[in-house]
Amino acid sequence: MSRVLTQQAGLEKFYEMSRTLEDRMISEKGINPNVDFYCATVYYALGIPIDLYTPLFAMGRMGGWTAHVMEQHADNRLIRPRAEYVGEMDLRWVPMDER
Repeated sequence: MSRVLTQQAGLEKFYEMSRTLEDRMISEKGINPNVDFYCATVYYALGIPIDLYTPLFAMGRMGGWTAHVMEQHADNRLIRPRAEYVGEMDLRWVPMDER
């Protein structure tokens, strides 16, 4: 889809950059891209504003996140992540235009 859409939009260079990155990661690190890897090129070729990429990503995850909450409620236990946040706490949110 990324290849076709970028060709149709005259933006082949973005698909080619993605292919190069994918090939390099596979050959040097043995890491294959996940399903979201080419989303940026697809969104860009479709003319979707960059600031909507993250909300679109999150919308695609809502079903899974909701299922996790339902699982937790059904089992009456909180499913804990295997990692613990160790970063700064109580940071103030700064609007984009003030960053």
